[in-house]
Amino acid sequence: MRITDIEVIGLEYELPAGSGLGDARGFGHSRATTLVRLTTADGTVGWGEAFAPGSIVQATVDELFRDRVLGMDPCDSEGLAIDSYTDQYHFGGSAFVQAAVSGIDVACWDLRGTEAGRPVSRFLGGGNRETVTPYASTMYFTERDRPIEEPMREAVEEGFSAAKIKIGRDPASDRRRVRTAREMLGDDAHLMVDMNGNYRPRQAIRSAREIADYDITWIEEPVPPENVSGYREIKRRIDQPLAAGEAHYGRFEFKRLVDNRLVDVVQPNLARCGGLSEAKTIAALATTENVAVRPHVWNSAVGMTAAIHFAASVPEYPHTRNVPEPMLLECDRSPNPLRDAILEDPLDPTGGSLAVPQGPGLGIDVDEDALDRYRVD
Repeated sequence: MRITDIEVIGLEYELPAGSGLGDARGFGHSRATTLVRLTTADGTVGWGEAFAPGSIVQATVDELFRDRVLGMDPCDSEGLAIDSYTDQYHFGGSAFVQAAVSGIDVACWDLRGTEAGRPVSRFLGGGNRETVTPYASTMYFTERDRPIEEPMREAVEEGFSAAKIKIGRDPASDRRRVRTAREMLGDDAHLMVDMNGNYRPRQAIRSAREIADYDITWIEEPVPPENVSGYREIKRRIDQPLAAGEAHYGRFEFKRLVDNRLVDVVQPNLARCGGLSEAKTIAALATTENVAVRPHVWNSAVGMTAAIHFAASVPEYPHTRNVPEPMLLECDRSPNPLRDAILEDPLDPTGGSLAVPQGPGLGIDVDEDALDRYRVD
């Protein structure tokens, strides 16, 4: 099986006027991503996602990867990440290069699974989960005034038993938001908070102490991703677990997080970390040092499906059946047809459990008409 065509498909959905939503850093007014479609000589199609603007992914693919990928056996995709570091020596680890690698690599895994008639998760090895535990990513900051408890009430009504909320504007506000979320979720649910790197270390430490009574599963991105010394200072002075990874690219950045014990949880995003091949390496680095792995998901349905397969494959080490710990998977609850409308059979994370697709490859069928509605040329 050889790849004969590579297509880059930029997608965008504009939120209605006045409906911006986001995090402590500000509001977003659109959802955008880029799909990568690989086709083989016999017409088999593989899908991947590159979490970057379509025009940039297109240029990166054309300049750096098209000649390498055309004619390639999809089974050779695990060499793409290494090639990106060696062939593009001065910029191979950059965000846009790794996003392009991610899209191509995931599409190759989809092709490999399709040809073998088996789901991608079985090829990745490690764990053998049939389901993962979805958590509602919700309680965003919004342009339009809305009672802060409403999004969490909706998540509970949909059957979510875990959730992550946005905080990071000031410690007093953080405490109010966390208190509200905990009251809605109940005492036994997993509750995570995301500061989106909006604080300096001392501010993050103060916030962590304000919410210490609410049994936080992890604090995500308390300071910017490049602030290594900030992570070190926070880790030394609080008890709650720290998580990061959505803004880190490739194995070397994740190795720094792991080796320096800066976080307790690494969060590779399958559409920007280097794809499934690189995520496998990241998971091996993390679990070897007893650091948890929980994928970050802010993607279309393609990237989300890749994350599900990856999560299913992450080893349980060091846990046994006597130390139950769910494999939590992020499920954004904001409006996004790039997630909900581009598959023939959309993913449904409600009800407290999410099944790992068991069809060949990623196990999804993309709705081409939906792609046309949101395509950006």
